[in-house]
Amino acid sequence: MTMDNLQLLQSYWWLLIAVIGGLLVFLLFVQGGQTMLFCGATPEGRKLMVNSLGRKWELTFTTLVLFGGAFFASFPLFYSTSFGGAYWLWMLILLSFVLQAVSYEYRSKPGNIYGRNTFDAFLLFNGLVGCVLLGVAVGTLFFGAEFTVQKSNLLNPGNPVISTWAPTHGLEAIANWRCLLLGFMVFFLARTQGALYFINNISDTKDFGISLRSRVLISGTIFAILFIGFVAVLFCTTGLRHVDGEFVSEPNIYLHNALDMWPLAAMIVAGALMVLFGIYRSAFSSSYRYGIWWTGIGSVLVVIALLLLAGYADTAYMRSVIDPASSLTIANSSSSLFTLKTMSYVSIGVPVVLAYIVYVWYKMNKRPLTAAEVNADSHSY
Repeated sequence: MTMDNLQLLQSYWWLLIAVIGGLLVFLLFVQGGQTMLFCGATPEGRKLMVNSLGRKWELTFTTLVLFGGAFFASFPLFYSTSFGGAYWLWMLILLSFVLQAVSYEYRSKPGNIYGRNTFDAFLLFNGLVGCVLLGVAVGTLFFGAEFTVQKSNLLNPGNPVISTWAPTHGLEAIANWRCLLLGFMVFFLARTQGALYFINNISDTKDFGISLRSRVLISGTIFAILFIGFVAVLFCTTGLRHVDGEFVSEPNIYLHNALDMWPLAAMIVAGALMVLFGIYRSAFSSSYRYGIWWTGIGSVLVVIALLLLAGYADTAYMRSVIDPASSLTIANSSSSLFTLKTMSYVSIGVPVVLAYIVYVWYKMNKRPLTAAEVNADSHSY
């Protein structure tokens, strides 16, 4: 295979990661729904909410693991730099998801000495912290981070560490207002989609004690404002492009990428319009139940397009703000040609897995969830 084939495989795997990232953002509706457990819901309503989300929570966790695994296999230098360097940031994210798993497992178990409210608080923690910090972590792809890369350290037996992060190991990203902007945008999108999922999945929401459609309107409007602000900030951001073996600073780099790769810009516009349609059609129609699919598909399209803008066209998708030469592109951070080629054969099975997920989802959601069904289930959450 030639170098052109290597570049093709690198682009192919970045596309796969973008797709997985888009699916992950969609599945964060579970986390968004968990943030509503203490919003005045009746005990019966809270039980319905937990059991509705409990049927899907593993999909989000599995997709997060798949997202990290895909990076590890195809772009290991990013994995060692971000996951290995910014470990306090990623440990907080992991902690929130571990608490989520524990909560669903033990919330309604006999002998629960901590009470359901304790585990519901853990679910709230996962919904808030998990969403915001995931957005912050992804924000470092667009706005840079404090790290250096020295591949020659592999030959140093005393300190064979390639990537070195700032002493705060990712906590400094939480103080970056642009990363926080993306984090809270992800949070309010997840919260909006959580309410939309309840409307779609639960038979009767009248006794919840909260108005889900008003939650859709409020959270959706906040998300729309944050999204416009994020796009404006992103298109004004200065980035790095790898040209003739050197990194060159380029103002408005993502705007230029969007103009040059106009189909991706069209995806962002189309996806944003789908999200807005799902939000406002659901907010102002008392009988409409399918907003989750409009916002879900729309958000997947937007995330895919944004990640492709970050990685294609020789753009540094992970910019070092302290050592530009250490910045990462899909060319200098990928696995070997043999590894990428071998994994490409494995990736052929991905559509089969996705089809299975769609089928199982359809069977589980064929009928809206009812209180009688939850009360009759001995394995309810």
